[in-house]
Amino acid sequence: MSKLSTKQKVFAGLGLYFLGAILIAILTGWSRSDSADFQPQNEFKLDTWFSLGPIDFNKAVMYLIIAGALTVLTMTYVAKRMTDRPNRVQTLVETIFTLMRDNITRGSMDEKMAAKWFPFIATLFLFILFSNLIGYIPLPTNTEHKFDLFGASIPSFSLYAATANVSVPLVLALIVFISYTAEGIRAKGVGGYLKSLIPAGVTGPMAGVLFVLELMSNIMRLLSLSIRLFANILAGHLIILFMSGALAVLLGIAALGWIPLIFGIPIFLFEVGLVAGLQAFIFATLTAIYLGGAVAESH
Repeated sequence: MSKLSTKQKVFAGLGLYFLGAILIAILTGWSRSDSADFQPQNEFKLDTWFSLGPIDFNKAVMYLIIAGALTVLTMTYVAKRMTDRPNRVQTLVETIFTLMRDNITRGSMDEKMAAKWFPFIATLFLFILFSNLIGYIPLPTNTEHKFDLFGASIPSFSLYAATANVSVPLVLALIVFISYTAEGIRAKGVGGYLKSLIPAGVTGPMAGVLFVLELMSNIMRLLSLSIRLFANILAGHLIILFMSGALAVLLGIAALGWIPLIFGIPIFLFEVGLVAGLQAFIFATLTAIYLGGAVAESH
């Protein structure tokens, strides 16, 4: 029997897809059922599992711990196994290292400052990258809906990312804000740093207006950094959630659990392959730009 061509495989896949949709519609009907108990936003609700002193341990804390551990363990593991003839893992790490060092850090500041701030920017990039990536791995974190496994009540598997909770990107943005402000004050002094917010050559009343605008612009960076990361990750998770069955439950039509699936898979791959890394890259790049701009002679 000859192998199917790519075109035949595509048509066969589409045929199975439409056949599956028709069978599900026939077996379950197209009428709506009651779905009032289903609340999609509860996927991101943080239920306290247990408390350790002032810390309420929940799935967000768990994901942060996993991301932090992966950041440390991965780089420690690779650093101890560097060879003159790199394998695929080392080649990938060296590529990421070059991206962080040359494109992100050195592209925004001089060599001396880049050497000082590279560990911070690289850690920030890797931590956000790991936080985003593990958010696309289904884990048993849904304590609202559980299933029985040999008599044990197990939380349902679901997707969650710590960066989809606005508090985490906001804290990271606050650390960046404090870092570049402190660096600017260290390099220029308080008066010199505040004066540098006014573009060179501007005097008179316009200088005061521009100073206020630039000061507000610096403060607004807290929102732009945090909301950009939070909104992109949250939106991606919501789209995947709806495409993978939540839409069917929400509308009470079982057939809709199958129909959007063909779109959900490419969206999932797009989120994992591009959005997770891109958001980490943007956050780290803006951090380097803000640090470099804080010590620049004039903004």
